[in-house]
Amino acid sequence: MSNKTLAIIKPDAVNDNHVGEIISMICKAGFKVKALKMIKLSEDAAKAFYEIHKDKAFYGELVEYMTSGPSVPIALEKENAVEDYRKLIGATNPANAAEGTVRKLYAKSVQYNAVHGSDSDENAAKEIAFFFGSKELIENYPA
Repeated sequence: MSNKTLAIIKPDAVNDNHVGEIISMICKAGFKVKALKMIKLSEDAAKAFYEIHKDKAFYGELVEYMTSGPSVPIALEKENAVEDYRKLIGATNPANAAEGTVRKLYAKSVQYNAVHGSDSDENAAKEIAFFFGSKELIENYPA
């Protein structure tokens, strides 16, 4: 069964010009891009997206980081999309990430970790809807 996940190339990776390399890794891993855009999150949008973390000590820093520059949200599709994408990106802490993963290659630290990945199918659906309207998702391409 094919399902979807949300990837976000975060401001540090965009600023360091790693967008192309990361998208290439995603495509080579068999994911189909269903929607993609470059945006700059407002403070309100970042707070809403990361509301699940609002009671955690790092919440303010996370909002500040995610509003510090452009990011690239991408809706992806593949069988076992959430699990396979999380394997591709590696552990949140790049020091603990497996060799060859996105975070091992491009993340600077736990905070500046290059990419976001949905943690469940349910959250993936919510996160994709946060960034993309139904008219922005390309459902039958490539065939």
